[in-house]
Amino acid sequence: MKPKIFGLVGRNISYSFSAGYFKEKFKKANLKKYTYTNFDIPTIKQLPDILRLTKGLKGVNVTIPYKEEVIPLLDSLSKNARIIGAVNTITIDKKGRTKGYNTDHYGFKKALKPLLEEHHTKALILGTGGASKAIAYALRKLNIEYDFVSRTGTDVIYAYQDLTPEVFADYQIVINTTPIGTFPEVDAAPPLDYALFTPNHIAFDLVYNPEETKFLRLAKAQGAATKNGYDMLVHQAEKAWAIWNKK
Repeated sequence: MKPKIFGLVGRNISYSFSAGYFKEKFKKANLKKYTYTNFDIPTIKQLPDILRLTKGLKGVNVTIPYKEEVIPLLDSLSKNARIIGAVNTITIDKKGRTKGYNTDHYGFKKALKPLLEEHHTKALILGTGGASKAIAYALRKLNIEYDFVSRTGTDVIYAYQDLTPEVFADYQIVINTTPIGTFPEVDAAPPLDYALFTPNHIAFDLVYNPEETKFLRLAKAQGAATKNGYDMLVHQAEKAWAIWNKK
């Protein structure tokens, strides 16, 4: 068996569970010549050098803040990645050609579905980065309406200060797609009025380290159903693994 290398491309990614997850996966499958490493880079412009110089590299995951920036560097995109406008999985073929995929939407949909009830018809997506685009795509597939929230807002995006009690009551799902609250900044949370959460709400945080973010803890205190991003991570990772191993 030839050595095969996989990895994660991002910035300040020491918090990530991906390397540990795949290392354990390789160990259980007795894939002794498979390795998974973090490529923690200050700019996505370094990616071509990583692809060129890392012998045996077969695939990488992409995380914050490069899910959109990476697209111009790739040779091709899957249909879903093109529609979403963000990439979190890349394959590298024998000729060095790269293709971008998005498995975040799949992972999120699989993780959210068990929580859904009939009244969960509208969602607020906190953040407008690459991860938020995959979440929006998944919500469309689930026939759930959504609106975005950002710090500044625009004519078509809420600012946090726009979320009055009347506005907030119109949404039953609130999804944090920002890195706010990620270890080690565990005392941070999106600037919401958490008293507006109710037992009819779902609070979903793409952050999974720590296990319970401040966002989830404050929403849970109001009776909301809560879920962190770990199940999403697992589902998207398994989908990436299947893509890397397609014949």
